[in-house]
Amino acid sequence: MINKTFKRIHNKYSSLLNFLFFLRYLFGFFFISLVLFLSIPYFFDFKKKDEVIKDYLLESYDLKVNNYANIKYNFLPTPNLEIQNIDANIGASSIQINVVSLIIYPKLLSIYNYEDFRTRKIVLIKNKIQIFDSDLKILTKYFFNLKNRLSFKNLDIKIKRNSSTLIDLKKISFSNHGYNSNIIKGEVIGKNFKVSLNDNYHKINFKLLKTGIIADINFDKIKNESFTSGNFKSKFLNSNFKFDFNYNDKKFKIYNSYFRNKNLSFNNKSVITYRPFFSINSIFNVDDFNTKLFINKNISRILNSKNLIKKFNIKNEINFKSKKFSNNLIDNLNLNLNLAYGRLVFSKKIEFSENILLCLGNINLLEEYPILYFDCSIDSSDKKKFLKEFSIKYKNKNELFKLNVKGNINILNNKINFKNITMNKEYKASQEDLNYFKQSFENILFNQDFLGIFNYEKMKEFILEIS
Repeated sequence: MINKTFKRIHNKYSSLLNFLFFLRYLFGFFFISLVLFLSIPYFFDFKKKDEVIKDYLLESYDLKVNNYANIKYNFLPTPNLEIQNIDANIGASSIQINVVSLIIYPKLLSIYNYEDFRTRKIVLIKNKIQIFDSDLKILTKYFFNLKNRLSFKNLDIKIKRNSSTLIDLKKISFSNHGYNSNIIKGEVIGKNFKVSLNDNYHKINFKLLKTGIIADINFDKIKNESFTSGNFKSKFLNSNFKFDFNYNDKKFKIYNSYFRNKNLSFNNKSVITYRPFFSINSIFNVDDFNTKLFINKNISRILNSKNLIKKFNIKNEINFKSKKFSNNLIDNLNLNLNLAYGRLVFSKKIEFSENILLCLGNINLLEEYPILYFDCSIDSSDKKKFLKEFSIKYKNKNELFKLNVKGNINILNNKINFKNITMNKEYKASQEDLNYFKQSFENILFNQDFLGIFNYEKMKEFILEIS
C-alpha cells in the first residue's frame, strides 16, 4: 500500500522535479556566463582605448583630459572604469581641475563595444579647482547646465583675485541626479554648509549649519546673460537682512535694503564695483541704534588686519535722524567715510538741540601706531541749552558758544595732543592750558580705550572738570 502511494506521488511530480533540475543547470550556465562577461575586461588594456574615452568625456561632459596616470576596470560594486590622477580642463576654458579618481559607469555593452561607448553616470572623487573670480560664472554654468549625470565628492574650490584668496570652499559634494540632486554640501570658514537649489536654479537656500545663519536668494527671469537681478533675504544672529540686487560683469548693486535687530536698524543702497578695480559706494540711513554697540570693541584687533584694510576702497555716507520723543542725544547725524589704500578721511556733522558739531579728520590705518588728525567745532546759539544736554547748570541765557579744537589722537596709546583751542574768537588757549586740557582728557575720557571718548557720563565729567 505504501509503495503504491509513493509511486503515484513520484509519477505525479516527476515532470516538475525534472524541470527544476533543468533550471538549476540553466541558472548555473547563466551565472558562469555573467561572471565571465564581467570578469574578462580585467585583462583588457584600456589605455589603448583612452582616446575613445577622452573624446566621450569631452563631448558628453565637457571635460578635457590632458594627462592621467592609469585606467583600470573594477567589477564591484557595479562594473566601472576608474581613471586615476587626472589633470583636465573644463571645456575650452582655462579652468583646471585635478581629480584623484574619476569613476565611469558605462552601459553594460559599452565595455566591449567602444564604437558606441555610452555611460550611465560619472563620479569625480577628491578634486581640486583653483580659479579667479572672473571665471566663477563659467564654473557655475558648467555645474548647472550639464545634462548628463555627474557627481562630485570631496571637491575643494579656491577662488582668487590676483594673488589673494577670496574664499576657500572645502569638501563639497554635488550631484545633478538622484535623491540628493541640486543639493550642495561642503565646508567654509571651518563651518559646514548646505545649499538647496530648485530645478531651474532660480531659487537658492543657503544654511550655515549649527550657526542659525540662513539665506534665500531668488533670481528674476534671466533675459540677458550678462545681467542678473533678484532679491536676497537672510537671518543671522537674531538679525533680519533683505535687499534687491542686480549685477553684471563689472558691478553689483544693492537697493531696497533693510537690516534690523534689537540694537540697530537701517536701510541702504550700495554699488560694489569689482572691475577694473574693487570699490564700494554706500549710503546708509539709520533708523535706530543702541550706543552699546560701540562698547568693548577691540580697535587693536581691527587694526591688525592691515592686509585686508589696504585692499578696501570705500566711500560711505551715514545718515541718522532721531524719532520724535526719543531719548537720543543726537537729533541728526551726517557722516562721510572715505577709505583708500589704508587712509581714512572723514567728515561729521551732528545736530542736537539747536547745537551743531562739525568734525573733519584723517588717519592712516596702516601705520604701526595710527594717528587721528582732527579739526572740530561746536556752534551753539545758547550755551545754557548746550550744557543742559549734559545735565550741567548754567545761568546766562542766549549766550553764544563757538568752540574750535584742532589736534591729534594716538588711538592705540590713548594719547591726545591739542594744537589749538579757541572759543568765541575771544579766547585762545595758552600752551599751559593746552597741557591742562590734554591731562584732563586722558585721565577722564581716555582712561580705558579710544571708544571711551564717546561715553556720555565721561563727556559730562570732562566738561565739568574744565569749566
